Amino acid sequence: MFSVIFPGQGSQKVGMGKEFFDNYDFVKKLFQEADDTLGFNLSKIILEGPKEELDLTANTQPAIFLISYAIFKVIKNEFNINLNDAKYFAGHSLGEYSALSCAGYLDFSNTLKILRVRGNAMQNSVPKGEGGMLAILGSKIEDIEKILIDNKKNFETYIANDNSEGQIVISGKIKDLEKMGHFLNNINIRYIKLPVSAPFHCNLMFKATEIISGELKKINFKQSDNVLISNVTASEIKDIVNLKRLLTEQIEKRVRWRESVIKMINKNVNQFIEIGPGKVLTGLIKRIDKNVKTCSINDISDIKSLKI
Repeated sequence: MFSVIFPGQGSQKVGMGKEFFDNYDFVKKLFQEADDTLGFNLSKIILEGPKEELDLTANTQPAIFLISYAIFKVIKNEFNINLNDAKYFAGHSLGEYSALSCAGYLDFSNTLKILRVRGNAMQNSVPKGEGGMLAILGSKIEDIEKILIDNKKNFETYIANDNSEGQIVISGKIKDLEKMGHFLNNINIRYIKLPVSAPFHCNLMFKATEIISGELKKINFKQSDNVLISNVTASEIKDIVNLKRLLTEQIEKRVRWRESVIKMINKNVNQFIEIGPGKVLTGLIKRIDKNVKTCSINDISDIKSLKI
């Protein structure tokens, strides 16, 4: 059994998806529809940059979705491979929206719109320069949770992503992250500062939660037979009412990616197909379980070698 998974922010690069754009007219139409829907030239930013524009959260989120969606459609339309036979659809943070759309719950244009709003809201929830994130390497989630509890009077930081064995991402205000960094140095725990300008997936994002909650109420979701794995619960979900609630909660809750992958493997998934730019999720899954098959679809040759 296989699952289809979709990457989140950080996987973007200028020129992503260009081979698909150059080779398939319907992909060109998707790019044009994205530009028309959003009211600006997202296509140009994706294909030509500059990188600083692509890396703006409000641009990154719809851009990665566009590429993931286009690749998904190429696999189906041009290679007659039905990924809707997947046992599960899942995505990392914004990738959950790619999963939703490709699984048939949310149409293309509405996904673009909500991700543009989501990106703006998340970027502006905390003044630039006040918040950030760092990745802790080589530690267990239980150990980091204990450090946060034991030191809550010293620094107020939050687990944003439980990505894999040995990779946990922390969010917080810069001053708190610096204090935590000093503490980690003293106990020889490795960490790196991430090149982001906001503390995603923690309660500092409450303003973004309010905005997304309102936006999601305006959008009609469609029922689908495909089963999703929620970032918030690491559990199966098909119910639209709960889906909207969990997408709202996702803004402030940790991304339970490690648990989500383990859940899928325990439900007899033995292959993961990552659709979208980069190979981040494929790398994380290999750290979680070396025995499962993984592949990432970034270009046409990847599709030609895809075996399900």
